[in-house]
Parts: sequence; C-alpha cells; structure tokens
Amino acid sequence: MVGCGLLLPAFGQRAQLAVKGRRQEKGAGRPPKAIRALPRRGESAETMRFPERVPTEYERILRQSAAPKRVLPEDRVRSLVRRSVDSFATVPPLEVRAERTLNPLPRPNLDPLELPVFVYPADPKFSATVENRWEVEMPEPRRYEDRKLDAIYAGRRWWDPFNRNKLKGDLPVFGRRNFLNITALSDTVVDGRRIPVPSVAAAASPGAYGFFGRGGQLGVRESFRVSFDFFRGSAGFRPVDFEIRITPEFNVNYLRVRENALARIDVREGVRRTDTNVGLQEMFVEKRLFTNARAAFRRAKDGDDRGSARFDFTSLRFGIQRFTSDFRGFVFSDEQPGARLFGTFGNNIFQYNLAYFRLLEKDTNSGLNRWRQRNQSVYAANLYWNDFLTQGYNLNFSALYNNDQPKFHIDKNGFLVRPAPIGFPVENKVRAGYAGISGDGHIGRFNVSHAFYQAFGRHDFNTISARGLNINAQMAAAEIAYEKDWAVYKVSGFFASGDNDISDGSARGFDAIVPNQQFAGGGFLGNGPLADRGLINPLFEGGGTNFLNRQPVPLTGTGVFLFGPNSLLPSMRAGLFQGQANFVNPGIMLLNAGMDAKLTPKLRSTVNVNYARFHRTEVLEAVLFQSGIAHAIGVDTGMGLQYRPLLSDNVVVTGGAGFLAPMRGFKDVYTGRTLLSGFVGLRLLF
Repeated sequence: MVGCGLLLPAFGQRAQLAVKGRRQEKGAGRPPKAIRALPRRGESAETMRFPERVPTEYERILRQSAAPKRVLPEDRVRSLVRRSVDSFATVPPLEVRAERTLNPLPRPNLDPLELPVFVYPADPKFSATVENRWEVEMPEPRRYEDRKLDAIYAGRRWWDPFNRNKLKGDLPVFGRRNFLNITALSDTVVDGRRIPVPSVAAAASPGAYGFFGRGGQLGVRESFRVSFDFFRGSAGFRPVDFEIRITPEFNVNYLRVRENALARIDVREGVRRTDTNVGLQEMFVEKRLFTNARAAFRRAKDGDDRGSARFDFTSLRFGIQRFTSDFRGFVFSDEQPGARLFGTFGNNIFQYNLAYFRLLEKDTNSGLNRWRQRNQSVYAANLYWNDFLTQGYNLNFSALYNNDQPKFHIDKNGFLVRPAPIGFPVENKVRAGYAGISGDGHIGRFNVSHAFYQAFGRHDFNTISARGLNINAQMAAAEIAYEKDWAVYKVSGFFASGDNDISDGSARGFDAIVPNQQFAGGGFLGNGPLADRGLINPLFEGGGTNFLNRQPVPLTGTGVFLFGPNSLLPSMRAGLFQGQANFVNPGIMLLNAGMDAKLTPKLRSTVNVNYARFHRTEVLEAVLFQSGIAHAIGVDTGMGLQYRPLLSDNVVVTGGAGFLAPMRGFKDVYTGRTLLSGFVGLRLLF
C-alpha cells in the first residue's frame, strides 16, 4: 500500500500531460542550444584545464596514519580530536604559510586516529587587525565584457535613498551599531468640494435670501515632515536596543469658500484664509528592557549561551508617538504624548500594548499638535494574536478608556468647540470605556476583516439632552474580499448604533475617541495592512475617495458637524479635531461593494459604492425641530487612481473623486443637490 501511495502522484501527473497539451518525451532529454551566447570574461569552461592537485604534507601524514588498527574498549572513550594550543600567536597569511615547511610535532604513543598538532611561532610582522565590515569597499563586479549588460555595484551617494547611505541607516554614523535614519516627506493636496452650507445674514452675494448658500470650496495644503531617527542595535535581526526620534512638521494651508463666516467667524475676514503652523508630531525615547524568553530567566549554561533566538522582547517608549488601537483605526489613532509598554512573546505570535496618553490640543486648520494641554487622558491596552486557529488570520483584543475633563475652548477661527454650541452649552466631562475585538487576515482564498466594540460609561451633562447620561452604544464592521489575478473584489458592512430618545437618561449613539477609519472607501492613501502598527497616513482628510470618508458635512444652523473627516460616524461633534465625543447621535448603517485593481505595476485603482442610512432619526428631529425625517442618506460613490512612476513610494501621484446622491432622509435635512468631492495629491519621500 505504501508503494501505491507513492506511485499515485506520479501516475496522476502523467495523466495530466494530455490535458495540459504536452507530450511525454522518450529517452533522455537534451538541453536546448542557447539562442544567443553572451561574451563572458576570461576562458570558457570547455577550454579550461586544471593541473593535478599535489597532496599536502598534512594529507600525506593522515593517509599514512589511517592504517587499520584494533581499537581497545578503553580507547572508545578517548577523544578522536585533541587540541593543543601552545601559543596564541597570530596566524600568518596563506601565501606565507605555503612557503614554510609543515613540521608535525608527534607525541609519545600517538594514536593513529588523533590529528597531529601544528604549532606556528609568533611573528610580529603580520597584523591580525580586522577591518570594520561596514567600511569594506566591494570590488566592481564584471560578468560580461559589454558594460551595458552588467549591473554595476552601487556606490555611496548621500542623496540616493536606495544605495548605501549613512542618512538612511545603511551604515553606522559612528562605531558599529549606532545608526541614523532621516526621512523627509512632502505632501501637496489640492481639494475641491461642494457641501451644504448656510447663508448667513451678511451673505457674500448681495441679495441672497436662501437658507442654504453656495457650497463650493477649494483648499490647498502643503505639509513638510522630516523625521530624525537615531537608534542602536541590529534592527534587521532583532529589536533595537534604544531609539530616539524627533519629527517636526510644517504646514501651509489655503481655503477659498463662497460664503462668509465659514473660513472665520468674523464676516469681515471675507471668504479666503491662509494659515501656517508648525507641530511636533513625534518626540520619544524607546528602550528595550529585556527579552521575553525562558532562557532570559535562567543561568547561562556556558559562555556561548545567548538565550533564545526568537528575540521576543519588551520595550518602553516615552514621549510623543503614534498609536493605533486596532487594525482599521475605528476608535483611536493619533500622535500624542504618553508612555507605552509594548512587546512580543510566544515567538512573535502574541503582541501587546499598555499605553497612557495625555492629549494635546490640535491646530484647527492643519490638525497638527499644539503646545497646549487639552485636559484629556486616554488609557489603552490591546493584545494581538497572530495566526489565530489558521495561518494568516490575526485577532486583536482592545480595551480603552477616555477621560475628557471640562474645558472651555474657542478654536483658531473663532468658533466655540467645547462645550458644543448646541442645546445648553455647559462645560461637561465624558468618561467612556471601550471593549472590542477585531480581526484581519485571510482564511483560505478570502481576506477577512471585522470588528465589534461596546461603549459604556458616563456623560455627566450632554448639551443636547441637557442632563447626565449613561453610555450604552455598539459598533460593528465586517469585510470579505476575494483576490483574483490583478483585482480584489470586496463587500462590507458598517453599523453604529443611534439614540432613539434624548430624554431617557441613556446615550445609545456610538462615537469614537479619535477615529481614523480605513474602511468602506477609506484608506486608499494610507496602508491598511500596517494600520495596527500605527503606520496609517493621518495627513490626508479621511485618507480615502468616497465623499463621507473624506469631507466634513456641517449640520446647518447648529454649529456642529454631522459627519467629520476620517470617519463614517455621524457623531454631531463640534469642531473637526477639538470637539468632545457625543453619544447622542443618529447612528448609521452602511453597505459597501468595491474593487481594488493593479492595472499596471505603476498604476492601481479603487472603486467603492456605499449605500448609507441613519439608524435612528429622533435626535435629528429634536435638534432641527422637524418631524418625519426619513432614514435613507443616499448612495456614495468614490473612485481613485494612484501612480508611482519609480515603482516605489518616493514619488506618488494620487487623484480621486466622490459623489453623494442624496435620498429622502438626506433631502429632509439638507437639499436634493448632489454633493461632490475631488482631489489631487503629490507625495515626495526621501
């Protein structure tokens, strides 16, 4: 039976020959003659002749001593190889040793199986210093006579990030384990949109009398970010011993609107605004504390015992740093000052984070950090379980706590953002906890991503309900994608619970802390698979192409935003970055169908179609004093193209457009006019 089992694959392969359009060849196969022979350097292998090798004195002695000999029982325990080091003198070069006569020093009663010992006298003329391996200049490889056919060895160029460069961490700046990596990033974005805006008493157009004004807007943003990263260790083989990183960012932004009191609260400022800001986005120190392996907690067996080769570790990072709580940034993703204890164990199967952040205020127009405390703290703990049940599928367990204390704040443009200017604007505090589980990876041929969060806690005074509320809200998301050749087809669903009664003492509308959701059309500009490591792109508004993922939608006449950037949640917050979490909101239900395609190695595209509707509309009816608001929001279509002319991320050109076709529910709140969004972005990276 074993023989049959071994022969079955062979017969099966032979049976497929006719199906595959092949014929079995008879006899031994002959190698095909090369169509074109390239001229190689030196003599060909057919004409090369090698002289007969003369055995060395050492080999001759071994052959003589290999005569048969009876081995006594007591000889079996004797070592077959003995070493005798009579001198630690440096070993001369090979060419010098070849000129000397090798004189074995036999011992009395030399065992034929023992190797003879050779002793070289110390010679001070020969140096044993070893050159720094980072400074070794490699010779130029030459395989062909024609230089056009060769890949020439790359030398050092300080401006070239692809070749050996001290500025990119390829060579140590001093010593042998101290490296510096400088990263410079320039993002230029031109963004145009048409959104519903109010027409104030001092309208930009004389004679305008409509409630809704002209919603056309044009924005230009230039962000320059440079990161200085100094670290010690061998990062290619194990986590760094310690690291220091400083990342300032400079931003210039311009906004042109068509109605007054949108760019700034003072109508005398007109419809244009130009602003600049400098923020410190990263400034931290990281130290690897110890190795998470049992070998690290036992006594070394000998001098060569270095512990476990898995390099599981625990590190501590203190300072301003980027952190994302889950795979898609559903609840918290930001760059804030704090302390973070993180590491791996179980051969990198498990990864964990324990973090505390003391949040800074954000600049209103650029979203960068300011040197002002916000009086808000965030606690986070999560655990990643890689290859859960099957290889390639990963789980994330998250627990977060948001402690947002009362504080009065007016943003840079003169608008009140804390407390929210709606209902009864009284200073209040939010203490909300989040418990969630999420997954991301592939199961067989299908890519799977999902998440569920439960929010709980206490909002001591909600400005809409004008009372204290107990928080009880949920969020769920799921996506299934199938890859076929150059395209990825996906369907997904998103749900956030809404509040159905503002006076029952319970807040059921889900809201996040600082979301940056890469889902259902979001994340095209960022990198979704790296979101769990805090590497998603926070610089673009929404990071996606669809209208609801990208553009803020103000709730006309209330001073709050129904939708904000980077999020699918209709949270009704005040301000884009500075408002407090609001758990009295309508919630949302969304269905998505999309396709991502790699059209060429340099060009990829995405198309997403979303159908969205409110989960509850009672909050909107109470705020707008309007009954009978329907649930259907509309159909949100987005598409985008990304071009990388160098086949790398050093130069990336991205463009996209989004269209929201309103349905009855959106028309009840706004108008039936189609909302538009379009952008073009250029990224330069060193």
